[in-house]
Amino acid sequence: MQFSRFVVAMLGCSAALTAHAASVEEYVNQLPAGANLALMVQKVGASAPVIDYHSQQMALPASTQKVITALAALLQLGADYRFTTTLESRGAIKNGVLEGDLIARFSGDPTLKRQQLRNMIATLSKAGVRQIRGNVMIDTSVFASHDKAPGWPWNDMTQCFSAPPSAAIVDKNCFSVSLSSAPKAGDPAFVRIASYYPVTVFSQVKTLARGSAEAQYCELDVVTGDLNRYTLTGCLSQRSDPLPLAFAIQDGASYAGALLKAELKSASIDYTGTLLRQTQPNPPGTVLASTQSAPLHELLTVMLKKSDNMIADTVFRTIGHSYYGVPGTWRAGADAVRQLLRQKAGISLGNTIVVDGSGLSRHNLIAPATMMQILQYIAQNDSQLNFITMLPLAGHDGSLQYRAGLNQAGVDGKVSAKTGSLQGVYNLAGFITTASGQRMAFVQYLSGYAVEPADQRNRRIPLVRFESRLYKDIYQNN
Repeated sequence: MQFSRFVVAMLGCSAALTAHAASVEEYVNQLPAGANLALMVQKVGASAPVIDYHSQQMALPASTQKVITALAALLQLGADYRFTTTLESRGAIKNGVLEGDLIARFSGDPTLKRQQLRNMIATLSKAGVRQIRGNVMIDTSVFASHDKAPGWPWNDMTQCFSAPPSAAIVDKNCFSVSLSSAPKAGDPAFVRIASYYPVTVFSQVKTLARGSAEAQYCELDVVTGDLNRYTLTGCLSQRSDPLPLAFAIQDGASYAGALLKAELKSASIDYTGTLLRQTQPNPPGTVLASTQSAPLHELLTVMLKKSDNMIADTVFRTIGHSYYGVPGTWRAGADAVRQLLRQKAGISLGNTIVVDGSGLSRHNLIAPATMMQILQYIAQNDSQLNFITMLPLAGHDGSLQYRAGLNQAGVDGKVSAKTGSLQGVYNLAGFITTASGQRMAFVQYLSGYAVEPADQRNRRIPLVRFESRLYKDIYQNN
């Protein structure tokens, strides 16, 4: 293995970094064979790095992509931006009748709850509306094209953590079911779903006897259909308790429309027309009721600390919508992020590939040196951005609360950083305050991390060993 690209620059830091700290080669030797590391550590405000190891090597950012999304969102939308959902009409209310269509205009609010829909319908009811002489329109024109980004793994699509970030989102577009094995082996398992979820779930799951040899390779799966129809397939071994499952809504507009229809019925408000989807931008009507999200800074804090993909990707598409004045698409979001960083932060993304806001896409690529530019800008402008407090704090909260390597390094409370994890990927990007009080920015892009099947249970042990030694040295020797 060649280490010619390992560079240590003093930059006024203690020479102890080279005299006492392990070399990058020794860190890498803690990792499984074949793992790829790209690493950069730089004093905030310095012109050159303390550690530069393959810093130009392109890597999957995974969820460190959310750092880019958050910065672009603050630059374009501002910390006080709120998503707004409205009930509108171009008709008048006369004698309890709304003479015209009711338009439910969704904005991509990733935090919208069914209770907020209910409250808006209650506002309509308090205004005396008992009938809508027209259609109920589900307006999703704020976004266009696919709700799923290029490069998302197909087998994650039904998982709630990758629910498609549509314009219409209610309760995170995630629903729960329970699957119970049949008393007799060979019979279909039973699926149960609460009546308040407007989805259809079928079971074609075969019940297996406990200890059946067939169980090892007969997997439980789900197949999705139109209008949020789901079919469970495969096998389930006999068990005493139901198996809880959760799935992502695939058609946000259909789901939101069904919920709105149910809330209108519950409020005894009839409509003479039909439930329709409106996808083309159109002039706003008179706002009859509205609800808003929390300010963007609060949403970004949740996004970064909990690595919330839904928030990241709706914000990403909203950036494109706001910057270009067009319906938000993945391409508009990507182009807007690139332009915003160049124009407002002086950062060129160069050959970085930006596809989504969450980092779920396997098409994203970025070099540590590019992410370092972003971190340096954040640190030097944090009095205006208030960004670093949004990041997970090692040993305290978010995705760093239980990061064993950092805990063993003794840097709990000293590291604020975004994690990034995909299959075989363990990334970190953020800041460390060293023992001497120096703030350092760092980017760790680790990929190709694989262990033998027999070692899966303990697969993180090499990672913990690597991170504990690396960050202990950075903390103590700068």
